[in-house]
Amino acid sequence: MKIVHKSWTGLGLGAALAGTALLGACGGTDTADTGEDAGVTQSQTAADSAGESPAPAVTAVGEGEGEGGEGEGTGGEGGVNVAAAATDPVVFRSALAITAAHVIAARDAYAIGETRAAAEMFAHPVSEVLYDMQAVFAARGVESFDQLLIDASTAAIDRADASDIRRQADAILARLDAAAAFAPDSEMSAAGIAAGVTADQISRAVDLYRGALADEAYEPYLDGYGYYMTAKRAFASEEEAIRAEQPELAAAIEAVLEMLATAYPTVERPETLRGDAGALAVAVAEILLEL
Repeated sequence: MKIVHKSWTGLGLGAALAGTALLGACGGTDTADTGEDAGVTQSQTAADSAGESPAPAVTAVGEGEGEGGEGEGTGGEGGVNVAAAATDPVVFRSALAITAAHVIAARDAYAIGETRAAAEMFAHPVSEVLYDMQAVFAARGVESFDQLLIDASTAAIDRADASDIRRQADAILARLDAAAAFAPDSEMSAAGIAAGVTADQISRAVDLYRGALADEAYEPYLDGYGYYMTAKRAFASEEEAIRAEQPELAAAIEAVLEMLATAYPTVERPETLRGDAGALAVAVAEILLEL
């Protein structure tokens, strides 16, 4: 995953992270190798023909830097359609979830002694998502998360106590959860929105798992682990309602989460990856069909 130096320079983070590899690539892994930018974004929602709660139409954005390139147009390195985020609650909340995925990955990696990877994970959303989303967030009344992430990354670099890192991570996650309330209004149900965000995070976790299979570095696996955790989190937030409104979709989500539990058993990368990439791809397709 590439780190965009432009945003860190503007935030003064370059000096804070001097002497680290953070101004290069996230773990030295390029998006072309990991496939992280081949995540999904949600287009404008449309009413279901059967009269049920409208569900998000999910489309792949493809690999690379998105439609607008680095920080321009509607693309953005995190695979978030920034223009759509201003009006689509699924895209808006998916951007928050991407940030949460990195925070969870950082928190859990730090707990097992992966301090450098944790510092990178905390810092990465500042340039991957938040730089491009800052105007959208500001327009919706969401305060910047940048300094919280920078402080956590710096604390990891300084090898702070694990309890302090967890406290900072939990504080960021609480802010992200609160920011979800500022998402654009929509006719979608809360269950439909949560299902869309879950699908987005699942797709990213599967993409990163393919990257992890092709790359022995820790970071692609850690990234995918974070997305898997946020997929579980998003589904759990409205699981009962999703099951009630769209039982087939709920079953498809549950099935792929079980498969991802095998792909990402712990935050520590196992010696042998036991997930089935082909079966995961089919499972994601099932979710997209249900959506």
